[in-house]
Amino acid sequence: MATKIGMMDSAYFVGRSEILSWINSTLHLNLSKVEEACSGAVHCQLMDAAYPGMVPMHKVNFDAKSEYEMIQNFKVLQDVFNKLKITKHIEVSKLVKGRPLDNLEFMQWMKRYCDSVNGGVLQSYNALERRETSKGGKEASKKGNTSHSSAKGSAAASRPQVSQNARKNEASANSGNQAAHVSKPPSHGITAYDEQITTLKLSIDSLEKERDFYFAKLRDIEILCQSPEIENLPVVGAVRKILYAVDDDASVVAEAQVMLSAHQKETISHSSPISEVPSDEKLSLDTQKRKNIINLDVDVAGITTLSPRQRVTDASDVHCSGSPLMTY
Repeated sequence: MATKIGMMDSAYFVGRSEILSWINSTLHLNLSKVEEACSGAVHCQLMDAAYPGMVPMHKVNFDAKSEYEMIQNFKVLQDVFNKLKITKHIEVSKLVKGRPLDNLEFMQWMKRYCDSVNGGVLQSYNALERRETSKGGKEASKKGNTSHSSAKGSAAASRPQVSQNARKNEASANSGNQAAHVSKPPSHGITAYDEQITTLKLSIDSLEKERDFYFAKLRDIEILCQSPEIENLPVVGAVRKILYAVDDDASVVAEAQVMLSAHQKETISHSSPISEVPSDEKLSLDTQKRKNIINLDVDVAGITTLSPRQRVTDASDVHCSGSPLMTY
């Protein structure tokens, strides 16, 4: 069961026209835009079509206008999801706003899920009869039937008008056609504008989502930089310098790199265990060490050449001089 579908799944590449055709043919409606289903009533009946009798249609409001009424429909839908153990998250706050992209994505998921139930085959589902128990369901059914009948009536009415114009002379026909072109705006031009507006709305919604995503990432970095354990580190200071830069200037990154390089050099100079000694002082120290070693060797050689009596005499001289090293 397709309860979890990734964003790169083929379900999210289904176009608006195919989605609208599926909704209208399944529920006998006449929606012209996907966002017209933002009240949640259409979603509830689509689930009722997939699982007949599962949705309490008497609680569904097809005449919902306010966000409060729409939320009640989505509560019914959420209860059905819970019964069926469907883990799909419903972003109600975005759907009730009527945003085209959010409603399109959720309806794409609905189509994929309903197609996965019994292979998408509906067994003798009477959408009009099931909708009659809902609030505003009869009106929704009438709108669908009226739109179909009006389309047929307009096609039939155009035929006698064409025959009447054919009986007129050529001059009056040409003038009538010119007046008609001037007075009536071309319908295909209006349709093209509607499609452009819808495309721009989808593009705006996509850009807003991308903006919110990256802003959330920057906010997470800012919170991390404010942690007491790392807020005094040089690398954190460099990150904050870039993060809080007002102007979009490349020199900010260069300044942050200079800060890190300066700290690295300072750390190396302080951490060196060997202090540098001038060459003159080092030479004098080596000379003094050599002299001490020579004197020590001479003293040892002189002591070894003395007789035992001379050694005792020297020792007594040291004792008389008051040295604390002799204890007679």
